[in-house]
Amino acid sequence: MDRLANTVRPYAWGSTTALPELLGTAPTGEPQAEMWMGAHPGAPSRIDRGAGPVSLAEVIDAAPETELGADAVRAFGPRLPFLLKLLAAGSPLSLQVHPDLAQAKEGFADEERRGVPLDAGHRNYKDANHKPELIVALTPFDGLCGFRHPEQAADLLAGLGVDDLKPYVDILRASPEEDALREVLTAVLSAEHHAIADTVERAAVAAGRLAAEGGPHADDYAAYAGIAHHYPGDPGVLAAMLLNHVQLQPGEALFLGAGIPHAYLNGLGVELMANSDNVLRCGLTPKHVDVPELLRVVRFEAGDAGVLRPEAVDGEEIYETPIDEFRLSRFALAPGAAPRPLVSRTPQILLCTAGTVRLRDGEAGPGDGAAAGAAAAGAAELTLAPGESAFVRAGEHLTLTGVGTLFRATVVA
Repeated sequence: MDRLANTVRPYAWGSTTALPELLGTAPTGEPQAEMWMGAHPGAPSRIDRGAGPVSLAEVIDAAPETELGADAVRAFGPRLPFLLKLLAAGSPLSLQVHPDLAQAKEGFADEERRGVPLDAGHRNYKDANHKPELIVALTPFDGLCGFRHPEQAADLLAGLGVDDLKPYVDILRASPEEDALREVLTAVLSAEHHAIADTVERAAVAAGRLAAEGGPHADDYAAYAGIAHHYPGDPGVLAAMLLNHVQLQPGEALFLGAGIPHAYLNGLGVELMANSDNVLRCGLTPKHVDVPELLRVVRFEAGDAGVLRPEAVDGEEIYETPIDEFRLSRFALAPGAAPRPLVSRTPQILLCTAGTVRLRDGEAGPGDGAAAGAAAAGAAELTLAPGESAFVRAGEHLTLTGVGTLFRATVVA
């Protein structure tokens, strides 16, 4: 196993305090949005097996079957198929959707054929992979996930008392579900900028007033007023009002499949996703919004957000999703508990989020751990504090001890 040295991404929406509090470091005053753990080329983790730090991506490239195992390579190719993150939102992220695998392959091939540079601001597809993702709350966590039922969205918009929203309300109440959601989202994102910005501003003022007054939708109105504060005049504010507002408690999760519009608003969480950069934005961003392509990818299906809670299996709490590229689970290690064996035919990243967790090579002798240090195949013993993580090669036998919480990211193969 190998301790990971990870990169923190300073995106503008990041919290200035959440990650430092978890890591036990002093805030810098700058946003610290995401800590990446994995082999993504944008910010691969680094490991040291005795010859100095090296990119985990390079280590995997040099010996994929040794690091990932034959099962994972056969299923997903010679690369780590997932990316694990700590995500700390201090303000809303962009409202977005992700393509399915067929759409990603088609879109990537089309932009390659047309010669669109990978770093172009108007490029939609950075790779040929899909990007399903799972977010587990470590603190109370606010987000948007999936479309509300049209009649619920109509009631919310009508309650604002803004005349310019009445046509949208009428469509949501009169048209079939898919047609209603598609027509209103298209109208909002295609509207003339000055006119829609004025409507957004009046809707935001009304939402703030209704939030202060209380009532059945006060939490929702407060969330939308907060979004509008960060993105004044952005049509994505009205698009957001079509979505379910979700407030997760620690340990609860959301799974975001292809075509599901979503945004994270505030809070700290553990995020696990397929190894992709493909994002189509609906708003709440100064970045490129490709409305026709977005509408091709969005699934206009209403329903509840689908909050997930883990299922306990032999002491491991598993977040079940329909995705093979990743599986996320957690261990709550209690005082006095017996050492827990842990082995997998596939690669793993282990992340401590509370307490202290010790990882020991299950095949090492009683006195081997500290002396082994950074051996060629990794350390024989590691102690992880909150925010620290380790890469575990396929087939390694470990035991877990300590008192704390450990998240385990791996694949289904």
